[in-house]
Amino acid sequence: MDIPWHEVVVAALLPTSGAVVLSAAFGLLRLPDFFLRMHAPALAATLAAWIVAFASIVHVSARTGEPSLRAVLVIVLLSITVPVTTMMLARAALFRQRLAGDPSPPPL
Repeated sequence: MDIPWHEVVVAALLPTSGAVVLSAAFGLLRLPDFFLRMHAPALAATLAAWIVAFASIVHVSARTGEPSLRAVLVIVLLSITVPVTTMMLARAALFRQRLAGDPSPPPL
C-alpha cells in the first residue's frame, strides 16, 4: 500500500492547524482581560487559515496535476479583514471602557 506524498502532507497540515487553534483557546482561558485576549484568537485564526489553505493548495494541485492557487484568495482576504476586525473590536472595547468611567489603558 503506497500512500501518495500529498496525502501525507495534507494529513500533517490539518492537525497542525487544529493545534494552532487549540493553543488560541488556551490563550483565551489564561489571559486576564479583553485587550490581551484579543491577540490569541486573531493571530492563531489567521495562521490556522493559512495552514488549511496551504493544505488545500497541495491537495487540489496534486489531484489535478496543475497548480491551483484559488485558496490564495482566502488567505489574502483573511489577512486583510482579521487585523481590521481586531482593531475595530479593540476600539469599541476601549470606547465602552471610557464611557463606563473605568480608567483607560495608559498611552504608549
